[in-house]
Amino acid sequence: MAALAAMLLFACSKSFAAPADELRALLEQGRSADAYALGRSRSEELGKPDFDFYYGIAALDSGHAGEGVLALERYVVRFPDNDRARLELARGYFVLGELVRAREEFETVLRKDPPPAVQATIERFMDSIRAQETRYAATATGYVEIGGGYDSNVNSGIGSPVISVPTLGTVQLTQAGVKSGSSFLHLGAGGSMSHPVAAGVALLGGASAEFKLNAGSFDKQFDQGALAAYGGVSAIRDKDLYRATFSLSTLEVDYNRFRDAASVGGEWHRQVDELNTGSVFLQYARLQYPSSPARDADFYGAGVGWRRAFVAPMRPVLQVQALLGQEKNDASPVRDDLSRELYTLRGGLALTPAARWGVSVGLSYTRSRFKDADPLFLVKRDDDYYGFDAGVSYRLTRQLTLRGDYLHSDNRSNIELYKYTRDLISFRARYEF
Repeated sequence: MAALAAMLLFACSKSFAAPADELRALLEQGRSADAYALGRSRSEELGKPDFDFYYGIAALDSGHAGEGVLALERYVVRFPDNDRARLELARGYFVLGELVRAREEFETVLRKDPPPAVQATIERFMDSIRAQETRYAATATGYVEIGGGYDSNVNSGIGSPVISVPTLGTVQLTQAGVKSGSSFLHLGAGGSMSHPVAAGVALLGGASAEFKLNAGSFDKQFDQGALAAYGGVSAIRDKDLYRATFSLSTLEVDYNRFRDAASVGGEWHRQVDELNTGSVFLQYARLQYPSSPARDADFYGAGVGWRRAFVAPMRPVLQVQALLGQEKNDASPVRDDLSRELYTLRGGLALTPAARWGVSVGLSYTRSRFKDADPLFLVKRDDDYYGFDAGVSYRLTRQLTLRGDYLHSDNRSNIELYKYTRDLISFRARYEF
């Protein structure tokens, strides 16, 4: 990342005040830490454009991305056409994990057709961003996508139609409860925005719609549609990034509302150094099932995460997360057999093996322990979910990206009815505008 700073460092034609000259000289000598220390000692110079520019670069290069972003934001507000400053600001957002805002700044500069060397450097950052967005996190403009694939278990059904139920004896399940595979068509569209309102503070918002349409005549009853919208605010303070969001979503099955969710969440990301970031997050969600109100529940969750970038040719980025959650049924009467505690672990690795290419792999595990015995099976339900996912993307143009994804799911349960395996392969083309 420091290579980008060296590439973009430039000498302005105007004269500089002595402190800015000193910072520039130290940066040209590769002494970023000394430049940052000098800048800290001359805090009365903050707010002066030339000083902010060089101090921002020094802060980024010495592992203080939050301070660097604030200084560079002040500079860009006054000189919005300075592409070099925008690139440094984008680098700061990237380090902090603010990928949507980093993408915005990189794309703003790319639209002005910078020199080939600068374009190549930006594209490597963009490839890294795409590799980390394993489900194409919506950009600051908009997108449409189309694709398809094959789902080996569209209804999350079990393998055998015959099971033993303690309260009923041997039971023959209907076809809807048995594993069924189908090819499918995928359609999606959406967009997002990020609007700065003060130094280090931005309003966020976006919406998306995705549809999975199965090909088999029997499997069409499991067609899905997902609609979502969110809004929020993010704030950067020194090494800390704070984000608060509110979201609404609905999941449709066979064109009928299956689940509605309203959630609020808060995140805190702490930049330990230029390569490491820790995070803490909290979430509450209200879950409602219009056609099955006995399943209505409140969800509470808390978790921690770690993001580690490596200085290597393929720009690897490792992310791990752990979540502790509780889903509390609140039907009338309460169904505690549907209430559960869950624990989730997730690890993912993103790579950019070559220009235009992105690769990601991930492992996940969720343990669910239900509160009361199932009324039919007379035991408390215990589930263990194991997941593996992998994705490869290739950027044909600045706007058009091709992506292939694979997901393997294995849900193991002490109750036969809830055991299933699933393999899903999809290919998509996305156009961003």
